[in-house]
Amino acid sequence: MDEKKRLAEALAPGRKTVFFGGAGVSTESGLRDFRSAGGIYDSPYPFPPEEMVSRGYFDRDPAGFYDFYRREMVPPPGTRPNAAHRRLAELEAEGRVIAVVTQNIDGLHQAAGSRVVYELHGSVHRNHCMDCRRPYGLDAVMNGEPVPRCPVCGGIIKPDVVLYGEMLDDATVSAAVAAIERADTLLVAGTSLAVYPAAGLLRYFNGDCLAVVNLSPTPMDRQADLLADLLKGMPGHVNLIPLNEVEESPLKPSRRVAAFQKRLEQRGVTVTVRRRLGGDIDASCGQLRRKAMKEHSPQ
Repeated sequence: MDEKKRLAEALAPGRKTVFFGGAGVSTESGLRDFRSAGGIYDSPYPFPPEEMVSRGYFDRDPAGFYDFYRREMVPPPGTRPNAAHRRLAELEAEGRVIAVVTQNIDGLHQAAGSRVVYELHGSVHRNHCMDCRRPYGLDAVMNGEPVPRCPVCGGIIKPDVVLYGEMLDDATVSAAVAAIERADTLLVAGTSLAVYPAAGLLRYFNGDCLAVVNLSPTPMDRQADLLADLLKGMPGHVNLIPLNEVEESPLKPSRRVAAFQKRLEQRGVTVTVRRRLGGDIDASCGQLRRKAMKEHSPQ
């Protein structure tokens, strides 16, 4: 079956798709990601990026934090959503995408028109005074030199982004997990799946099609039903590399699970499952995938 046709079927009307994305989604908008060639990791900063966007560094040297934050984390003026953002918004309007779960803090999904967006790491567009809790927009952070302060009480203004060393927002995580659990298709794009606990949310996927789109390998590649190595105009113009042949005719649930188990084994992932009398596999494809992730993901 043609790869684009397979993706189109995975995103077909009547199916529920959740998009899970990272920094690579916004590179077409001119923003740098972290780990690709030419990314933030290649920049000559005095400390690793994880340190410079950590809560410890923010408390210790807020001026140094904001110098890095303004340069690398806040989108430059004029940054616009790209084709991927716009296509996802269209798919949501068509009833195909039920939610966007993003690790990005740039707000470009909302700017493109997506309505159901769960920002796991917060947003540069929301900020607050650490003393009086007064909310502020992005202008207050960009215009305050070198450390933005509340004009009412003088407290330091902090971005509502999740820094290293801070916890994710419980309500946001719960809503994202609920959406992923409901999805038939989970479309993962522009993320190395190296940042936890956000990447761990994929364990809650119960559906039958996991599609992974990234420039570099991810820990989920061997469990993916569709794998792509290029993100351009995603998901309408992505070059997909098929990992397995898809049955042209419908399979009974037990045979579909058995076929999925075989695909995992062909990629070097062996998963042991329980069997009922008669030989039916007592597991869903989603359960098999979670089991494979648990047994073979790096600890």
